[in-house]
Amino acid sequence: MATSVDAKLLKSTKFPVEFNQKVDMQKVNVEVMKKWIAGKISDILGNEDDVVIELCFNLIEGSRFPDIKKMQIQLTGFLDKDTAGFCKELWKLCLSGQSNPQGVPKELLEAKKLELIQEKVHIHILPYSIR
Repeated sequence: MATSVDAKLLKSTKFPVEFNQKVDMQKVNVEVMKKWIAGKISDILGNEDDVVIELCFNLIEGSRFPDIKKMQIQLTGFLDKDTAGFCKELWKLCLSGQSNPQGVPKELLEAKKLELIQEKVHIHILPYSIR
């Protein structure tokens, strides 16, 4: 699928050092990552673009060891200036996920914990503020 243009871009683009590390998708909780991907792409584009989201899912699930550099090149047409940041964040989460026994990136676990704590605080405060 890589065209000669893609090949040139792969050679000329400076990628983050994290991209040199492999991710074994069998060690990553793909469903958790898909939820993050869908949310992040929707944030970037300002709407839920199923085509771009599905493309990203296919790229990440296409092989056991996805190539984040090729993925970044392929997503650039859709995510424009946000592609590099998106791919770097995605790769860091995948790297984190593969080192966690549940396959969930610790950053997402921390964010979920914080969300649950805030909900609890909100629930406890709410009844008193109604009076």
